[in-house]
Amino acid sequence: MNKLLVVLLALQLAGCATARTLDAAKPGAPVVYAGTRLNLYALNGGCCAMDRFGAEAPSYPGVDLPASALLDTLLLPLSVLTVLGVGFQATGGL
Repeated sequence: MNKLLVVLLALQLAGCATARTLDAAKPGAPVVYAGTRLNLYALNGGCCAMDRFGAEAPSYPGVDLPASALLDTLLLPLSVLTVLGVGFQATGGL
């Protein structure tokens, strides 16, 4: 059962709309709830996700929607700071 869950999570993250929009970095693309918006766009028959979001919609947006909504909610503070233009330099290590 645990192996099935790990495989399902790996497949979900590989096609996650939120992860795709975070990697896109397209100027003018939505930032707040971008993955959720991309899924809803695809579910409503949107034609040009790459032009609007800078990322392709997942193959199964209905399956991806709950996970993207959760991840977008967790990343909401960072998304709002990005929209407001607040920059921060995160570094790791010593």
